[in-house]
Amino acid sequence: MAFKPGFDQSPAFNDQGRNAWGAGAGQRQAGWGQTPQQGMTPEQLQYMYDRPAASTVDTDRMSYEDTIVKTLLAFGVLIVGAVAGWNLPPAVWIVGALVGFVLALVNTFKRKPSPALVLAYAFFEGLFVGGISGYYEQAFGGIVPQAVFGTLGVFAVTLLLFLSGKVRATPKATRFFLVAIVGYMVFQLVNLVLMWTGVTNGTFGIMSAPSFLFGIPWGVVIGLFVVVMAAYSLVLDFDQIKTGVQRGAPRIYAWTAAFGLIVTLVWLYLEILRILAIIASSSRN
Repeated sequence: MAFKPGFDQSPAFNDQGRNAWGAGAGQRQAGWGQTPQQGMTPEQLQYMYDRPAASTVDTDRMSYEDTIVKTLLAFGVLIVGAVAGWNLPPAVWIVGALVGFVLALVNTFKRKPSPALVLAYAFFEGLFVGGISGYYEQAFGGIVPQAVFGTLGVFAVTLLLFLSGKVRATPKATRFFLVAIVGYMVFQLVNLVLMWTGVTNGTFGIMSAPSFLFGIPWGVVIGLFVVVMAAYSLVLDFDQIKTGVQRGAPRIYAWTAAFGLIVTLVWLYLEILRILAIIASSSRN
């Protein structure tokens, strides 16, 4: 999962967005104060005041509606890539995974978001998601639809809890989240090495082994914890969108929000898919 920078940390937002709007507001106020001295009639003044207020599109500011549109567009491109990856050989979606990883890093550290790069990431990541989904579906029939509905369910519940104010991103929880992410990445790397060297048995290495919790595979126990982390990542995404809209971030940063949501949703889907695959694999043994 790629790190997603907050809008308040963006140099472009701090230096160009907020300051530029502040200067513009001051100029408009000065202009209005000078209009009577420039000979404007009362009818002209009334016409100015009766005009509708500028929308976020007019002021080039980020809005919830625009963020939703951009996210749906990126998600649509992801679906197109997934359909292609489902029907293409493994070599193609493995390339998609590598290119998607590189594009994720580029989008993460790019100072100003690029719509083309965000959409390119969505397509190549879609190739990987579709390909690996097809592989799991052939090995464990029926788990892909379950993973899709599970992902949508977690997304909906998290969004409702965030909107209700019952779940919020806090500094303490975010620090724990970052530490947990690093720990999980190290664990996955170790598990991968053990699988490659033949130290562990089973399709998923250590995660296939039964745990002390009623013999439930470690992959299920750890996977559920990771799903909770992915849900908190969604909370961070929602919080960043809210911050961007409230602070009047430039409209272009809606693409940053779309990128962050796509990254988290893909991560969440793959974790749920792996949990279902581990359960199906263990039931056969």
